[in-house]
Amino acid sequence: MKRNITRLIRILAALTLPVAMLSTAQAADTSTPTALTAPSGLPGVAALPFTGFKSADFIVPEKMANLTFASDQGVVGDALLIKGAGLPSNSSLELTWGTFDGTWVTDVQPNTVNYMGVKYTKYNVNIATVTTDAAGTFSYSTKVPSDFGGVHDIYAISSGTAVAHGGYQLARSMSISPKSGPIGTPITISYNGMGASLYTAGASVLWDNHFAGEMQALWTRGTASVVIRAAGSVGSHELEVRDAITQAYLNIRQSPVPFANGGYASFRITKDAGAPAASITWPAQVEPTVSQRTTLSTVGLDPNTKAIASLSTNSGAVGSKTSLTVSGLTTTGDHQIVWASVVGNRVNCSGTCWAYTSVPLGNVNVSDGSIKQDVTIPDHLGGWHVIQVKQGDVIEAQVPFYVKESIMPFYDKSGKLLSMGIAKADPSPVPESRDGSGTPTNIFKVGDDVTISIKGVGWTQLDNTLAVTYDNSYIGYGCGFNSNGYMVVHFRASGAPGTHLIDLNPLLYTNQPSFANTPYGMAPILTSARDFPGLALGYQIPSFHFAITIVK
Repeated sequence: MKRNITRLIRILAALTLPVAMLSTAQAADTSTPTALTAPSGLPGVAALPFTGFKSADFIVPEKMANLTFASDQGVVGDALLIKGAGLPSNSSLELTWGTFDGTWVTDVQPNTVNYMGVKYTKYNVNIATVTTDAAGTFSYSTKVPSDFGGVHDIYAISSGTAVAHGGYQLARSMSISPKSGPIGTPITISYNGMGASLYTAGASVLWDNHFAGEMQALWTRGTASVVIRAAGSVGSHELEVRDAITQAYLNIRQSPVPFANGGYASFRITKDAGAPAASITWPAQVEPTVSQRTTLSTVGLDPNTKAIASLSTNSGAVGSKTSLTVSGLTTTGDHQIVWASVVGNRVNCSGTCWAYTSVPLGNVNVSDGSIKQDVTIPDHLGGWHVIQVKQGDVIEAQVPFYVKESIMPFYDKSGKLLSMGIAKADPSPVPESRDGSGTPTNIFKVGDDVTISIKGVGWTQLDNTLAVTYDNSYIGYGCGFNSNGYMVVHFRASGAPGTHLIDLNPLLYTNQPSFANTPYGMAPILTSARDFPGLALGYQIPSFHFAITIVK
């Protein structure tokens, strides 16, 4: 097996030249695919390897000397010994390392955001300057850097021309922490060496052979760190990571990328300590790199307006409040404050699937060119919206607001909290009301129809859906577009008496109508906290955590 891998490394290294590699979606005529710039400040992102300086362009001739290594492959942190022979004597050479940048591709439009795929760009970085001896040899010792997995070209450059070349295989490694604990224990999975190609850039996380979700590491240079919760009975449970586009590639050793072999670990559940309270995990707080916001447009805007609008807070859940301040208005009299949104769906549509809509937020009389007004965020779709100040049909000022997803709380008549988002569905098959679905409870019998209610779900391909797992097993997804942001998912209570866990994670919507070449869709994205296209657009899509108790 080692001999086959070594041979494959040499073949791939010979074919892998310093050119760009691209895998993007085939866009419709009205779409403009844009490769996103990763936000700065994402946690756990490795720096560019070695010196961090990109190499100057160099010529790669047909014939070169071979670089050799003490070992042709290793994992992050292993010793790396590079040797060269048959080179010009007493010469200074620049060693370079082939690497990639990876990113997501989207199409940001005034009324939506489309997911269009991924993109990788290959280039070289400088490792170090070495000097050959009188016999034309050199030896250089370093460590395998934290970088994308797969074959990395290493060149020795002299006066702008490569004089030697070799290929080094960066393999996968996996670890978990902790390795034991009660039901609900957060387990951090660290996975290094994810690649920069379709099959090697995704990984499937399995818990006792159940698909818990997927990993990506485009913006984190091949290193994924995710958290799942220990679920199931007391005893040992198997946790596995397998490289995949979405579902696990079970015979990857027979594939063209046999080195993408995943990892294994065991976790021991020590006890059932009872159902933990519902909670939310938010992604990293980073500065967006895309300024455009949905529903923000110059259409209808007064071309002569000098008004400037701002908010006391620019994000919050439905029902929250923000204070609108406007200065510099040149118009007087009655003005309307409105909420710009959309209405529609992605399923029952022909041609136009959704349209703009406005929700009134109040009226104000302007006499001195300014406004100071508290507004309440409508119980409607989540994501980016715009608060507009209009006089008639003309927009005089506008400012974006981001609606965060939230759990629907259920109270009794006296205001006592009965349940956070969880209820037993009504036996009669009637549509859910805006007050939730069924009777609030966290206690169920096997076969009961469980509902979980979320507010502020959006409508773009980045935020219109959430993936649902039951005891780390992906059971499906829910969509909040057609229901104006109020999403109520249904599933049956199952399993042995005791605690059972339900998690909702971000998902990239790639069902039809959609676009071609959009991998990693329709599955829980466990790495969404630091590697998700919405982060570059200012989206804050969380993961939700629930638990129920099953009784006899």
